[in-house]
Amino acid sequence: MQFSILHRTSYRYRTPVSYTIQWLRLTPRDEPQQRTLRWTIDAPAPLAPMRDAYGNAAHLLTVTRPHTELEIVARGEVVVEPLPEGRLAEVGALPPLAYALATRLTQADEAVRAFAARWLRAATAHGLLDFACAIRDAVAYEPGSTDVCSTAAQALALARGVCQDHAHLFIAGCRANGIAARYVSGYIHPGDAPHAASHAWADAWVEAEGWVSIDVTHGRFASDHLCRLAVGRDYDSAAPVRGMRIGGSDEQMSAGVNIRALACATGGAAGHPADHEQ
Repeated sequence: MQFSILHRTSYRYRTPVSYTIQWLRLTPRDEPQQRTLRWTIDAPAPLAPMRDAYGNAAHLLTVTRPHTELEIVARGEVVVEPLPEGRLAEVGALPPLAYALATRLTQADEAVRAFAARWLRAATAHGLLDFACAIRDAVAYEPGSTDVCSTAAQALALARGVCQDHAHLFIAGCRANGIAARYVSGYIHPGDAPHAASHAWADAWVEAEGWVSIDVTHGRFASDHLCRLAVGRDYDSAAPVRGMRIGGSDEQMSAGVNIRALACATGGAAGHPADHEQ
């Protein structure tokens, strides 16, 4: 699948901000199944490129002049090849054990452990897919029901959440059962699905098979409908935009993504645009 992607993030403040620093993970990952044809990031100040500890392409944005508005626009085209049963060919910058320990967002409480013990029956690709389907059925997709600080345990108790919560609960259950798992942020061409074009899912390490990528929200293996931006131990280490400011009041943030499927990777017909506002 060949994607055309436009991702716009805007901030507005009632009073001026004197200093902003943002950590941007808005560049698609360079992986065997994914190739970037062109990509640009427009920002109100020069960007310092770097690579983070997880192997993600990242940029540091620093704005030192007073401002009441800030906009970041990432755009480009990416070709993504199908993944047979979600299997990734690349191990990554860190060994799987780096993704074996729980974080604040993926800490398993007794309810999460019991849920995983019931539904995660085999540490195989299809066993993990069954677990993802159980999460999808147990935690209804409901935008606005949680926020970026919500934990896996909270989402399970609430029985509602979004793709971030589905990924965190999957990772928490895997790690509680000795399976390394990592968070993935990126984009989805949803077709007829009602979920936003910014997306989150998870990779799990299967012995003798390697990393298996699973779209937990849709209960399916990841494939060429997904474009990978960043991986990390959880949302905090893979968020597309994350930072802090000095000054400013009444922050209003908006983010919008437009994705068009230009053609199938094998040269098939063009798809239809999918416009979503977050």
